[in-house]
Amino acid sequence: MDINASALKGKHVYLDILNPSHEAELKLLAKDERLWEFTKTLLINDSYDDQFGRYFKSALDPNYMNGQKSFVIRLAGNNAIIGMTRFYKIDELNKRLSIGYTWYVPEVWGKVHNKECKLLLLQYVFEVLHFNRAEFEVAHQNIRSQKAVEKIGGVKEGVLRKHSYRSDGSIRDTVVFSIINDEWPSKKEKLMQLISENENH
Repeated sequence: MDINASALKGKHVYLDILNPSHEAELKLLAKDERLWEFTKTLLINDSYDDQFGRYFKSALDPNYMNGQKSFVIRLAGNNAIIGMTRFYKIDELNKRLSIGYTWYVPEVWGKVHNKECKLLLLQYVFEVLHFNRAEFEVAHQNIRSQKAVEKIGGVKEGVLRKHSYRSDGSIRDTVVFSIINDEWPSKKEKLMQLISENENH
């Protein structure tokens, strides 16, 4: 699926399609263990260099996770990279995809950046791609991310019990949220209101 990244620009953040030139900067940013507390993506016994190399290679692979497009998230003001996110499990036939593999540097946690990033992504899903459904899968341990998805309008659909293994060998349940196209106008209005409130604090 081709993505027009020029449509993914906001007041506070914008998204760049991931490319190999981003690796060095992301490798430095991603070394903070707080980013991987719940996913355990990078917290196994291999060296950080090896772990990050595998992670970055998989993020670049368009066929990974049944089809994906990965992005870096940048500050609109100075172009600094503050995180990553992806479209994945892209199903053009059934007009659905998942949004996830999202992380931010801790300095922007709880601020306006994630809300605007999700607004940009969801606008693209429903208003450009004209898909029916966007899904979010969150590890059951990650209460902070679950609350963030609920705050932007995600509807909790259920829990997939013992759904997968994390890299450290522990089992994770997966909490599934979604937003569908019928709901998008009201969800968009709420999300824009949250962004406005966040800007004023």
